[in-house]
Amino acid sequence: MAFRGFSGDALAFFAELEADNTKTFWLANKLRYESEVKQPTLAMLEALQEFGPFHTFRPYNDLRFSKNRPPYKTHIGSYGESEGGTGYYVALSATGLMAGGGYYQMANDQLARFRTAIDADESGDEIADICAQLTTNGYEIGASDRLKTAPRGYRKDHPRIELLRRKGLTGGRTFAADGLHTPDVVATVRQTWLGIATMAEWLDTHVGPSMLAPEEAQMF
Repeated sequence: MAFRGFSGDALAFFAELEADNTKTFWLANKLRYESEVKQPTLAMLEALQEFGPFHTFRPYNDLRFSKNRPPYKTHIGSYGESEGGTGYYVALSATGLMAGGGYYQMANDQLARFRTAIDADESGDEIADICAQLTTNGYEIGASDRLKTAPRGYRKDHPRIELLRRKGLTGGRTFAADGLHTPDVVATVRQTWLGIATMAEWLDTHVGPSMLAPEEAQMF
């Protein structure tokens, strides 16, 4: 189906789920989730296939290792990845929509290349300027996590220490709920992703996909 925007009930669903994150609520409202949240999300992604293919995450939290988490996610998130390695993410919640992209969580080999490129003056100054311009343009610069101090082998007073401490690099923007009711959401997300093109190009050039086996990739 063609994407027509998110209904007010899609956002109300998440607000109510936040207040009553129980199996009883979920089962009573599952069809509502499917029709008002999931199907419009898939329709939106279909219109954005140049950045895909996309994977839409399950609505259930993994409780095996954290019993204190609620059973259901209070947002719907989707992820696509370019051939060069840049990932594109979009999520809808009760408060609005977030769209962004980059390398959210780098594996060991990616981190090594990332830090080498930041340490080098030419490539390091380039990504610092890119991040500064994105911030000026209303993007939030993020990552999965950051070190409390300098990585091993780098001095604490490095001129780009804030970048060196990151374990990933992304740029994203958040949009209020009251602007999500029309098909214009597709253009909004597309322009957001196109807006990080310089960051994506830098990351794909200097970092690229991980070459490690999955069991080795996240040992940092």
